[in-house]
Amino acid sequence: MRVSRPGELRFLDPAVIARLGRLELRARTIVEGFLSGLHRSPLKGFSAEFAEYRQYLPGDDLATIDWKVFARSDRFVVRMHEEDTNLKGYLLLDVSGSMGYGSGSLTKLQYGCTLAASLAYLMQKQRDAAGLVTFDHDIRAMLAPSTRPGHLSAVLHALESATPAERTDSSRPLSRVADAMRARGLVVMISDLLDDPSTVVRGLRSLRVRGSDVLVFHVLDADELTFPFDRPVRFRDLETDSEIVANPGDIRKGYLETMNALVARYRQELGGAGIEYQIADTSKPLDQLLLTYLSARARKA
Repeated sequence: MRVSRPGELRFLDPAVIARLGRLELRARTIVEGFLSGLHRSPLKGFSAEFAEYRQYLPGDDLATIDWKVFARSDRFVVRMHEEDTNLKGYLLLDVSGSMGYGSGSLTKLQYGCTLAASLAYLMQKQRDAAGLVTFDHDIRAMLAPSTRPGHLSAVLHALESATPAERTDSSRPLSRVADAMRARGLVVMISDLLDDPSTVVRGLRSLRVRGSDVLVFHVLDADELTFPFDRPVRFRDLETDSEIVANPGDIRKGYLETMNALVARYRQELGGAGIEYQIADTSKPLDQLLLTYLSARARKA
């Protein structure tokens, strides 16, 4: 396997990406700019032979439903083929209110959408099945993994439509994803993780113990990482609309200690569970994140 060297990457900083306009163009530019391979031969394991049935999920192609089974059992099931069993991946994108924050050219949600689109585009090029789940305290949209024509467009359309929603609570969404995954696969969570860490770790660990690879991109704005404010500021909670006015000098030390402790906890507990964890600073180039992803996957190949 070959992974692109850093010197071969185009400098795809957030400001450049923001100017590219449509999400599909951003994803194609990011991926085609430097990708030459991911985890194994893209042709391995592909055929049109029937493999198994599974329960119908929202977003599945209606053409895959086995109507004869429905007539006999009154249950919706879809026919899975060998091409559907190569690698199935779920991209879990946090669309809670806090993801709407952004001090630069992209909000956390826009950065996360661009990252998710890039990964979906990448998986399609590798002929793997990419699914999408957007969530806040519940699932907002869910597209089951598929390699069928038109599926990438459906994923990109769902990402284009994503807007900051309500409060964060990942327990129910993660539980529903775990129930939907009947076989081992790949789960990529893209979130600012401003949630109860115990809930997040427990939910992701439940996916990991079932044999799936789990990768977390912890999306944070540079403001959240460095707290650069130097004059009295009104801070507003984007999920509850509550506000406080504070002097940054009085709270900077405590804030940074709390944020650093949160990052350290996620890194330690997720790492201890065999889950890959990566800070995604929205002021940094997206190619660096994808290089980290490729390198991690290459080590497992």
